[in-house]
Amino acid sequence: MAHSSTTLAYSSVVLAAILWGGSIVAQKMALGSFSAVEASVLRDIGGLAILLGTWWWQEGGAVKLSKPDIRLLGLLGLGVLGNHLLILMGLKYVSGAVGGVIIGSSPVVTALLSAMLIRDVPLRAVWAGALLSFAGVALVSVAGFQVAGEQPLLGSTLVFLGVVSWALYSIGSRTIMERVSALTVNWTTLLVATVLQIPLLWTDRKMMDAGVASVTTSDWLALGYLVVFATAVAQQAWLFGVKGIGPSRASVLGNLTPVAAVGLSALILKETVGLIEVIGIGLILAGVWVVNRQTANLERS
Repeated sequence: MAHSSTTLAYSSVVLAAILWGGSIVAQKMALGSFSAVEASVLRDIGGLAILLGTWWWQEGGAVKLSKPDIRLLGLLGLGVLGNHLLILMGLKYVSGAVGGVIIGSSPVVTALLSAMLIRDVPLRAVWAGALLSFAGVALVSVAGFQVAGEQPLLGSTLVFLGVVSWALYSIGSRTIMERVSALTVNWTTLLVATVLQIPLLWTDRKMMDAGVASVTTSDWLALGYLVVFATAVAQQAWLFGVKGIGPSRASVLGNLTPVAAVGLSALILKETVGLIEVIGIGLILAGVWVVNRQTANLERS
């Protein structure tokens, strides 16, 4: 039973990583008709509606939160806000492929912060695979900067700050999920992020000025993907996986996100993928395999 539960947790993290790889492409497409804030707010409102409906159906709308829980959920909401908004803002200045591989640095960031804050996994169990994966991320990032966009340094910095926000969210969410369901954590933190973003609509507008008719069908579909798959499905799968295997191991499997992002960017956005990118992706996958093997050996010992 324990083995089956662990396998399901790993599978959930892999699913989330692949869906988020697709979300990089969807976010890049959505920015054609929406501003970064508009896309983020609409994405979060749609995702919140789905999560609230699911929560009411599964848990009957009952939740008991202490004052410390409410404070922590508020802080976690800032992590969701930073992740969703900063990455969208960064993608205005860099390509989808570059954005995807920068997000691949999440394992290193999360493992470091996790080891410092909650010490859930010894660094000796993850450092080799994380280093190997980070080498692949760095290689693909350097290659990608050849077509990085208008302001690669600004865009990359914003995307990376979004990664830091998500790392802190992943670490903090595991603590509260010992008392509160993953679904409750998901919708409450998304609600906080949504409320905080709404005033920003007056500072960053595109569709609101041009009119709803200006939005193309492909951009509506991209936004729909962000709502259903990247926000509701992927975020819930990620939280379930983090609860089961911890943020350090989950974050290394998150290296599959740049693999999916690069592949889908080439297929849908027609961005160039060369030999260097392929080698980098191979290193990323090798790192995932090493960490899985090391952590499995640690559990058996």
